[in-house]
Amino acid sequence: MDNQLYDYSPIVEREPIHWPGGARVAFYVGLNVEHYQVDRPSTSIFAGTAGLAPDPLNYGWRDYGPRVGFWRVLKSLDRHGLRASVLLNSDVTDRYPQIVRAGLDREWAWLAHGKNNSVLQAGMSVEEERAYLTEVVTAIERATGRRPRGWMGPALTETFRTPELLAELGLGYVLDWTNDDQPYRLNVPGMLSVPYSVELNDISLFVGTSLSGPDFVRIVKDQLDQLYEDSADSGRVMALALHPFVVGQPLRSTYLDQALEYVAGHPGVWLTTSDEIAQHYARHHA
Repeated sequence: MDNQLYDYSPIVEREPIHWPGGARVAFYVGLNVEHYQVDRPSTSIFAGTAGLAPDPLNYGWRDYGPRVGFWRVLKSLDRHGLRASVLLNSDVTDRYPQIVRAGLDREWAWLAHGKNNSVLQAGMSVEEERAYLTEVVTAIERATGRRPRGWMGPALTETFRTPELLAELGLGYVLDWTNDDQPYRLNVPGMLSVPYSVELNDISLFVGTSLSGPDFVRIVKDQLDQLYEDSADSGRVMALALHPFVVGQPLRSTYLDQALEYVAGHPGVWLTTSDEIAQHYARHHA
């Protein structure tokens, strides 16, 4: 079937986008803060035990994130004056409240990211998904004091009704459709797509390709330099997708710092959040 959610729009035929302060690239960190169930398979570093319950090898690797890795990434973000756009499983709000408090102290943006990253909503009926999304959004609003404005599904999963159901709940954008360097309007009233990345993503790079730390720094620099060149006439968005159990490992800390230092010191870059990108686009371009 054809995709009805959005229309084809070649980037060379659009009206120019202008970011605040004359910036050419809007940059945000998409920080995945997630909870995993101990008896269900999920993102794994070693496939040989991924189907076991329990699976100490892979579960422990993931559980390093909220226990240790998050706090190391937090220091890097603080060092470079960056606020995170947190892709937040609602289960995190009950299980790791210290993480939520740290983000509230820093005025981070909170996006709904499902209940946890072990349960995917694909295949839910409309009624099941409406109840599920309502539970997730309500839990995050209760914990953060503000209704989330954006959404990214666990493992970027949706149903064909997800954007419409999110609009009913008052959300205004999704990150799941990683097909552009600019925000654009979906064919659902009031809903936008904001760029995210499955390529500039620590899981894809470090786990999928065994990338080295210096290579990671070079790739982040290359991404920004190319988007900056592309943005001479119209603004672009650069998303850096991070997971504390991956980039928060000690062997990668120095290289995350080097990458963020390059971005934060680059001219013409708006250091922002996905919420602010969506808000600016909706007000001035959508």
